[in-house]
Amino acid sequence: METLIHLIAVYGLLVVFVSVFLDQGGLPVPAYPPMIVTAALAVDQGKSLWPILIVAATAAVIADWLWYVGGRRLGAKLLRLMCRLSLSPDSCVLMTRGIYGRWGAPSLIVAKFIPGFAAVATTLAGETGTRPGRFLLFDGIGALLWAGLAVALGAIFHEAVNSVLDRLEELGRLALPVIAALIVVFVVWKLWRRQRFLRQLRMARITPAELRQLIDGGASPLILDVRPEPQRAITGWIPGAVFVKTVAEAVLMPHDEVIVYCDCPNEASAAVLARALNKRGFKRVRPLAGGFDAWKKDGQDVAFE
Repeated sequence: METLIHLIAVYGLLVVFVSVFLDQGGLPVPAYPPMIVTAALAVDQGKSLWPILIVAATAAVIADWLWYVGGRRLGAKLLRLMCRLSLSPDSCVLMTRGIYGRWGAPSLIVAKFIPGFAAVATTLAGETGTRPGRFLLFDGIGALLWAGLAVALGAIFHEAVNSVLDRLEELGRLALPVIAALIVVFVVWKLWRRQRFLRQLRMARITPAELRQLIDGGASPLILDVRPEPQRAITGWIPGAVFVKTVAEAVLMPHDEVIVYCDCPNEASAAVLARALNKRGFKRVRPLAGGFDAWKKDGQDVAFE
């Protein structure tokens, strides 16, 4: 444990930079503990806290910028990849897109404080065409506030942090295994949440061919498109679809037969909205299997205006 404390004391800024960069880069590496411990040790040693704040915020902005650039170049493809790999797939669903769709770049100020939102907000910023300067302004403010809270916690509760470090030091060689075990528990918990969320999305789907039959048969189902507006403008949409961003908008359109589609893995956004509508009294709501991509690949009609 003495070695770990020595590393943080000597290479604290490097530890902070790496942990924040990996955390904001999407890996399950906790960033707050290193920042808090480094800030607490800095207070005890009479050092300035500003370097910790600047390094942490810079690392966060660099990681966010990479996601932003990826969002601009790859758009929905990168979002789908993130959702497949993410330990928090619920971050890729309707609520997250609705928040960014409503508030835009200013939402980046609080993105890191909203569980599940920060994971994709920066990619959404790139996908929706947010200007680079505007992105860096609001993301930088958000990074400073997020890092500032960790530094403040370390400074204010430095005595409590020291007490925890003393306890770990008493464990001797067991300290590092204990820390490693806590990290493993954190990752396992995230994996469990992922599987639980995916189980909740299991519900009946309708295929593109079946939807075509419904339309041709005169059933006139209500078709809801929950994709971001820029994505619709590029790829088109199912003829007659109604565009919605939130559950509240969809609730205003009661209908006996409702089909919801998106461009997410497992039709996550569509399934979340479908479940919410079921709970609010809609009789028959089904996600479109494979989403809009499956509709296009099936050779069905696509509208652009």
